[in-house]
Amino acid sequence: MPLAILKHILSSQIIIYTFRCVLGFLVGYLLMLQYPKMELFWTLLSIILVISPEGKDSLKLTIERVRSNFIGSIVGLLCHLVHATNMYVLILGIVITIIICYLFKVMNMSRVAIVAFLIIMLQSHTLGETVAPIFRFATVTFGCFVGLAVTILTSVLIQKLRKVYKIQ
Repeated sequence: MPLAILKHILSSQIIIYTFRCVLGFLVGYLLMLQYPKMELFWTLLSIILVISPEGKDSLKLTIERVRSNFIGSIVGLLCHLVHATNMYVLILGIVITIIICYLFKVMNMSRVAIVAFLIIMLQSHTLGETVAPIFRFATVTFGCFVGLAVTILTSVLIQKLRKVYKIQ
C-alpha cells in the first residue's frame, strides 16, 4: 500500500507541481520574513512564476521562463536608465520585450517577460526611484535562480526515487 501511494505521488504532475510551488513559496516567504526591510515580494513572485507545472518538460519550461524573466527585467532596467517611467516608455518596453522574446524563440513565455518588465518599471513607495528598478532586477533575478534550483533539485530527487522504485 505505501509503495502504491509513493508511485502515485512520483507520477502525479499536480502533486509534483504543488510540492515545487509550496517549497518555492516557503523559501521566498522565509526570506521575506528574515529580511523584512527588503522588497523580497518580487523574489517570491519570481520563484512561483518560473516553476513549471508540466511533467516531462518542466525543466525546459522553467529555463524558458527564467530566460523570459531576464529579457523583461533587462528591458525594464534599460528603459528605466534611458528615460523616466511614463505611459509611452511602458508601451515601448512592452513592444521591445515581445520582439526580443520572438527573436530568442520564447514567444510562449512573452507574458512572463512582460510581467517582469512591469515589475522593474513600476515604482515602489519604499525605495528611491533610481534604486528601485535596480533592486527589483536583482530580486527578480534571484527569484528566478531559486525557482530554477527548486525545479532542478526536485527533478533530481524525483528521478532518483523513480529509478529506485522502478517507476516510468
